[in-house]
Amino acid sequence: MDEVVVLYVDDDEDFTELTAAFLERECDRFRVETATSVAEGLNRAGDSTFDCVVSDYDMPERDGLDFLEALREDAPDLPFILFTGEGSEEVASDAISAGVTDYLQKEQGTSQYTVLANRIENAVERHRSQRALEASEQRLSLFIEQSPLGVLEYDSDFQIIGLNERGEEILGYTEEELRGHSWEVIVADDSYDNVDAVTDQLAVAEGGYHSIDENVRKDGEHIRCEWHNRVITDDDGEVVGIISLFQDVTERVRRENELERTNALLSTLIRSLPVGVLAENSDRTVLAINDRLLELFGISEPSTELIGADCRELARKTSELVVDSEGFVERVDELIAGTESVHNESVALTNGRTLNRSYEPIELPDGTGHLWMYRDTTEQREREQQLQRQNERLSEFASVVSHDLRNPLNVAAGNVELAREAHESDQLATAARALARIDDLIDDLLTLARKGDNVGEREPVSLGTLVTDCWETIETGDAELQTDLTATVVADRSRLQQLIENLVRNSIEHGGDGVVVTAGELPDGFYVEDDGVGIAADRRDSVFQAGQTTSRTGTGFGLAIVKQVAEAHGWTVSVTESDGGGARFEITGVTFAAADR
Repeated sequence: MDEVVVLYVDDDEDFTELTAAFLERECDRFRVETATSVAEGLNRAGDSTFDCVVSDYDMPERDGLDFLEALREDAPDLPFILFTGEGSEEVASDAISAGVTDYLQKEQGTSQYTVLANRIENAVERHRSQRALEASEQRLSLFIEQSPLGVLEYDSDFQIIGLNERGEEILGYTEEELRGHSWEVIVADDSYDNVDAVTDQLAVAEGGYHSIDENVRKDGEHIRCEWHNRVITDDDGEVVGIISLFQDVTERVRRENELERTNALLSTLIRSLPVGVLAENSDRTVLAINDRLLELFGISEPSTELIGADCRELARKTSELVVDSEGFVERVDELIAGTESVHNESVALTNGRTLNRSYEPIELPDGTGHLWMYRDTTEQREREQQLQRQNERLSEFASVVSHDLRNPLNVAAGNVELAREAHESDQLATAARALARIDDLIDDLLTLARKGDNVGEREPVSLGTLVTDCWETIETGDAELQTDLTATVVADRSRLQQLIENLVRNSIEHGGDGVVVTAGELPDGFYVEDDGVGIAADRRDSVFQAGQTTSRTGTGFGLAIVKQVAEAHGWTVSVTESDGGGARFEITGVTFAAADR
């Protein structure tokens, strides 16, 4: 127990020593110091700290009440007991008026020291309790004023009695404006029932309550606040007040809601993806996994039960279905150690199917996570192999056409030419034209078969120069070319030349005598048009199909080559009607050289 230091002042030195001895015997916590005059007592009180002062009343020069008055100047609340032999009502009244803590009359016998010791203990305990309460209240006041949180104080009837400066900033009200009001003035209708339930609980219980509610500022703005409510009770357990600490969490709640929506969207997306997905935490536990992955590797557990599972064990389990099971696990560990993106690695399964694996390291709040995607490419690989076989057969066909068919064709064309020199015959002229058409067909077929959708190195190409060159290399008859092209495009020159030659040749073959062919620029490309008969609207969708022609001399492959070249460059080709009523072909999506744009 804490020591109690008592100062006893009495002009009777013998009685003073006796009293001190009995008091220390009555309570081993007491340490009693003595003085025999008011002056000495004041000096002792000024030099030392005491828990209680006991003083006689009737002393020379200055009495006990004078001592009290002088002492109160420096120690206004120090317990002071008047222990006097002058037992009159007048003295008692003066003592009470002067503010003594207690008044006790000296008596005969030693029992009076027991009573005095008891009075001293009670006075000191009350004083210490009061000082502790005041210190606590001061600390609470400082906490409330300096708190980074809003602090709202209620009385036992839930009427507002205090609001700190931070609370004023959050709610927009001053303390004076809210004092005497209930919580209803700052709570939105949607949170009314929740707050009402909390206050009911607070009114009958001890402890704290946490809630997040929608509140209304003075300016009408609705905000979300997080509240921590604490009941304050007295020694009897009765509620004497409530302290509510709160903060504006509007932005936090918005972010949490947004994160929740994002997580829900991502979860739905992962579940719905046609590829197997596994996301790992930095500690290599399952963060997310979809049913498609389990299906690909023949795992029977529900995906929800694998959240948090050890991914190392999962890799070992899935490796049982992989042809190279040991290599599968080693490669997984290697990719994680390297943390570099990998795409489309082939994984062969024991059931004959083939998967493509992709890996991406992902940055998570607690470190680097890992994202795996597995896609079943069995059917795709089968289609690719089938296409490869078709391409090989097509290549063989092109070789046959180029060598085995063209050689006898050249022999036939040469003999027809010799025969025509020796004999004039309409039949021979018709045969020569037919052989020339076969030669054109072979050229177009070889272009479609060999070059296909491929383009070579792209370079800047002057459209105006290229159109002029194409015009000079084909049979144009009495057709006329008009062009003001100045743009430079980025393209494979050889294949672009094929495209333009076939468009020009199409206009000459179908436009009629004296057709005018015009080439011009578009904002994102160019066009070639004529003033011929045009193309009927119901035929425009089919003109790019191989073999489609209305000309007796055409091959039907020219516009198919145009479309093939355009698409190989990533361009779009379309057909419409020109201003002169003929056909107009527009090539768009073209990349121009930087100097032209």
